Amino acid sequence: MSDGSVWKNIVTEEKSKVAETLAEYRGNYKYNLLDENLRAFNAQVPIFAQWDNHEVMEDWYPGEQFNRRGYREKNTLLLAARGCRAFHEFMPLRYTPSEPGRIYRKISYGPLLDIFLLDMRSYRGSNTGALGDQYGPDAYLLGPAQLTWLKHELLGSRAVWKIIASDTPLGTIAANSHGTVLGRDIEIANLLLFIKRAGIRNTVWITADLHYTAAHYYDPNQALFQDFEPFWEFVSGPIHAGTWPQVDLAPTFGPRVVYQCGASRAQGENVAPCYGLQFFGHMAIDGANRQLMITLKDVKDRALWTKTLDPPLE
Repeated sequence: MSDGSVWKNIVTEEKSKVAETLAEYRGNYKYNLLDENLRAFNAQVPIFAQWDNHEVMEDWYPGEQFNRRGYREKNTLLLAARGCRAFHEFMPLRYTPSEPGRIYRKISYGPLLDIFLLDMRSYRGSNTGALGDQYGPDAYLLGPAQLTWLKHELLGSRAVWKIIASDTPLGTIAANSHGTVLGRDIEIANLLLFIKRAGIRNTVWITADLHYTAAHYYDPNQALFQDFEPFWEFVSGPIHAGTWPQVDLAPTFGPRVVYQCGASRAQGENVAPCYGLQFFGHMAIDGANRQLMITLKDVKDRALWTKTLDPPLE
């Protein structure tokens, strides 16, 4: 590490190389369960699991052709099928008979809260050769079926707060800064426009992926695409992995970093957990006044930043 000390991980046979076989993917989940803190967490806290790239392979997309170091298996679809099976075996998900293995879904908590969990990995396109203003398979992120499902569920939701849990911050999905909406931005722009025109209020986005904690405010007045209502996005992670410094966000939807805590530029990427730069987020709804309070916390349970959002007037 930067101070000359050495950080050592416990390494099992399955963790000694990149996962390719079903046994190796299963071994990744078994490895996590060696940690007594995670086992205690699992015993006390309900989990709604999502997946992204690392459940299969770094920054993969379906059908990708690749030649990465350490891989003998080059079939991304086969790797994804094995990763998906292990994910469903070890993480608690509702079974969808119409689409076995489906990860996106809605969780309802009565009149105050609906949670929409997305899958931004299984249906995405390459985003290469698609940086025009036309929406097609290369530009898919959610994909047409999931996008239609999300619009339908948001429109039908009567909950005060609609929390959208995405795999990735919207400011890192954007493909360009060329003054127009291109690539995968088209799909997100379409969704944000729908939310505005349908009069859907109180949408809040939460995500991880970035290895730090942050609060982002998306302002149409600062955006390249401006036909949407402003909204908040809250980021927290990692629970126990290397920490990053702040990354640059694309301007497509006008993100403003209101708060951020992570590694410094001088520390660089992948700062070890022993430095205490591990984070989580907490959200609570007041049943009396229906306010939503968001608190970003560190590993010692200290509140780093808090924001209270008011519900709309009736």
